[in-house]
Amino acid sequence: MNFQRINNITGWAVFIIATAVYTLTVEPTASFWDCGEFIAAAYKLQVPHPPGAPFFLLANRIFSFLASDISQVAFWMNMLSVLCSAGASLFLFWTITLLGRKIMSKPNTSDTAWTAGEIILLMGAGVVGALAYTFSDSAWWSAVEAEVYAMSSFFTAFVFWAIFKWELIEDEAAANRWLILVAFMVGLSTGVHLLNLVAVPALGLVYYFKNYKPTVWGVLAALAASGVVILVIMIGVIPGLPSLAGSIEIFFVNSLGLPFNSGIIFFVLIFLGALAYGLYYSQKNQKVLLNTALLAFTFILIGYMAYMLALVRSNFNPPINENDPSDVISFVSYLKREQYGDRPLLFGPSFTTQITDSKRTTPVYMKAKDKYEIYDYRIQYIYEQRGQMLLPRLFSRQDNHPQLYREKLGLRANENPGFGDNIRFLFTYQFGYMYFRYFGWNFIGRESDNEGAGALNPVNAFKPVPEEIATNKARNNFWALPLILGTIGLVFQFSRHRRGFGVTFILFFLTGLALVVYLNSPPTEPRERDYIYVGSYYAFCIWIGLGVISVADFLRRFLKNPTNAAVAATGVCLLVPGIMLQQGYDDHDRSGRYMQVDWAKNLLNSCAKNAILFTGGDNDTFPLWYVQEVEGFRTDVRVCNLSLLGTEWYITQMKRKAYDSEALPITLEEKNYKGKNEQIPVMENEAVKGGIDLNQYIKLVKSENPAIQYAYGDEKLTILPSKTLMLAVDVNRVKQMGIVKASLADSIRPQMVWNVNRNDLLKPDLIMLDMIANNNWERPIYFNTTLSQSNYLGMKEFMQQEGYAMRLLPVRVAGARDGYVNSDVMYDRLMNKTFWRNTDNPKVYYDANYRALPTIVPRRGFAELCEQLLFEGDKTRAKAAALKCLQVLPDRTIPYDLYTTPLISILFRTGEEKKAMEVAKTMGDRAAKNLEYYAENQPGSDDMRLSMYIISQVAMALKEAGKKEADAYEKVYARYAGSFGGQ
Repeated sequence: MNFQRINNITGWAVFIIATAVYTLTVEPTASFWDCGEFIAAAYKLQVPHPPGAPFFLLANRIFSFLASDISQVAFWMNMLSVLCSAGASLFLFWTITLLGRKIMSKPNTSDTAWTAGEIILLMGAGVVGALAYTFSDSAWWSAVEAEVYAMSSFFTAFVFWAIFKWELIEDEAAANRWLILVAFMVGLSTGVHLLNLVAVPALGLVYYFKNYKPTVWGVLAALAASGVVILVIMIGVIPGLPSLAGSIEIFFVNSLGLPFNSGIIFFVLIFLGALAYGLYYSQKNQKVLLNTALLAFTFILIGYMAYMLALVRSNFNPPINENDPSDVISFVSYLKREQYGDRPLLFGPSFTTQITDSKRTTPVYMKAKDKYEIYDYRIQYIYEQRGQMLLPRLFSRQDNHPQLYREKLGLRANENPGFGDNIRFLFTYQFGYMYFRYFGWNFIGRESDNEGAGALNPVNAFKPVPEEIATNKARNNFWALPLILGTIGLVFQFSRHRRGFGVTFILFFLTGLALVVYLNSPPTEPRERDYIYVGSYYAFCIWIGLGVISVADFLRRFLKNPTNAAVAATGVCLLVPGIMLQQGYDDHDRSGRYMQVDWAKNLLNSCAKNAILFTGGDNDTFPLWYVQEVEGFRTDVRVCNLSLLGTEWYITQMKRKAYDSEALPITLEEKNYKGKNEQIPVMENEAVKGGIDLNQYIKLVKSENPAIQYAYGDEKLTILPSKTLMLAVDVNRVKQMGIVKASLADSIRPQMVWNVNRNDLLKPDLIMLDMIANNNWERPIYFNTTLSQSNYLGMKEFMQQEGYAMRLLPVRVAGARDGYVNSDVMYDRLMNKTFWRNTDNPKVYYDANYRALPTIVPRRGFAELCEQLLFEGDKTRAKAAALKCLQVLPDRTIPYDLYTTPLISILFRTGEEKKAMEVAKTMGDRAAKNLEYYAENQPGSDDMRLSMYIISQVAMALKEAGKKEADAYEKVYARYAGSFGGQ
């Protein structure tokens, strides 16, 4: 039988199946997290966060041409991920059949030498393994959105397959061409994600096994050589070559007095000349190994040249231009991801280790008029030696991380962690929670899509659980069958083909546990990180495929006909990907989901024309970038991300016009914020005990006045002499502008006075205050309602709710801790200027992210609007708003949460008694059942506290309405109150 033809056809059949399933479940628009940023950056070839994924952007830009209109751009970029993931499944299939041939001792057997049973068995192994990967949780997640991990998986799959293809080729010239192809693909993959470099050790092992007699020391030497290659690419090529070029550039310009770019031109000419000579020399003198190595290096560089996209496009100052890598100095910083800082790997401090000193290290240059000037130095902190340890895992001092370390390890308040605690955190949290939990999601089952959900042990799959978990679409029970079959395949390959096992295991280990050690995760992450380890799951699926061969080998004891055994093994093992498809389809189906984009539009529509909108994290910002950059929606609103506003390049960008938005009113100059004013401590001064005028303070900062500075070593640092700030208000002018509603016009005072409620200001706070001081109310200033309390700087009582955002106005409503509601404006915007595509469609899947951020804001907003309308005596509009909220965010699609409870009382007071009882019963009965479960399984947990709160609010609303049903819920509350000390 023609094995090669059948192998090709079956592989492409797997590709078609994967493509079909992924296409049916693909996201129609931009997802949350980085997708909005990547789509916006790719559409106009802008510069996203470091290191930029330039090849990924270029490929997506090409796919954007397939869009019939701007609303389809995101879909077609998502389709590129579909094809890349399907391509990964294709090459996984061919990899499994290659490794299976080795186990069967037929790596180069002619087509006619194959029996029907052997072909069926190999095709079955390939199909089962490839489809298990296709329908695995993490791979499927990445396959249906425009993120780098789908394309990264494709490159890993192709390179791993090409390594084994190269091994089979006997002709040296032809084999070397495959090596060069691998090198080129590795080079291209660096323009997507550096994770692909972990395939290099697999190539090193295969090269060693093919050319040498294996020994333990030889294997170790091959791995060490592969590690050197990775370091050369990661350190010597990607940031190394630009760093060297930058050093030469600085020398040529600063020391030799030559013009800008002279050093770069010299470096490029010398480097390319040396490379060309090396190729010429090796070719002329028949140095085959040297010539192949230099050619491979050249093709890696050709792929790496995609990074020039960031350098070129940055010089055009696009609206998204993160880190502004427009010259070689900033370009090097961009490639090194310096804005994210470093994590200790082999030796370093713990979170309690004291800093004893600090010292300046390498200078940081900026491009000046005719040379490069030093504007700052990198700081290296010196820690006490006693508190440092090997393999430091407990390193982070950010936010609440120290407290989380203590909670996870059971450390007392002032107790210092030891090396045992360090290793325990590595195994329990980093290995256990951050890898094996995700591994379980993919090959055992998953409890739910709630944050922190664990693997679903088949033993526990049918135990009673709360309704929201039992009905959660992401509750997937694989019966651990993928794990079992993969383990069988792992043992089988180890016993039958040690070399193949070694190569597969090194890929599995380096993209799994080794990567865990390298990443050194802090005690909490902003979201689940399973997609990082998809290369490890890919390797495990090779063993799932090879497990089919092992099952057939076992069945031959009972079915003497090899063909029958092959058919039976394939049929039985196909249940594994079949169950994964059946269980995973509903929670990976993103078709019809537009909430994240509509949420972004609703947030922008909450702002008046020409507004400035302060946002915080990724999900607050990236969807807004997408709808503005791609769909051209509300480009008059200037989105200002406070997380980025602490960087010099972003401040400079905010001082430029973008689309319909004029430059922001920032008066501070580059000298005031470049390398300065990172943190401004409050140091109370008796001279300004009553407060300091904000305009005067900004002028003092701008002029670097000694009155607001103090000496710290050789530096003079800025201080804030009072927590109380004052801002003059032209009352008549503000009234004439009509920006304050009539009922509050008489409350406008000649001066705004507020307390920042902080012990220091950070650079974003300083720039924000500069804008507020100098805006003079000409442009509306808004704050996203999801910002942390510290971001508002104590000004919430001066903020007016107008939808999803709050507007800063020169009028104070005492006690308005969450701002005060302008009922007319907010009613119009929530009722008439919002988008709710498919939020009432129960067939559309909304995961935990969608059930949180986009629902917290509108449900809370509708409730606060209704309360204000009732306060004003407008029952008609209050009723309409409450019903609108229940209509667009019904329980059947987005289960009612604590932000829904206020609507019960509102519905009673507006005459909607039937609807109020319906909501109350739904929420009360659900909370009661949850409490029964949590009291037995998780007493005192946060989930139990939430259920207690909900049932108390339901009971209170029913009691206020005079409903006897309140008694039952009060009794439930009293029954479980003891779990919290009777409180």
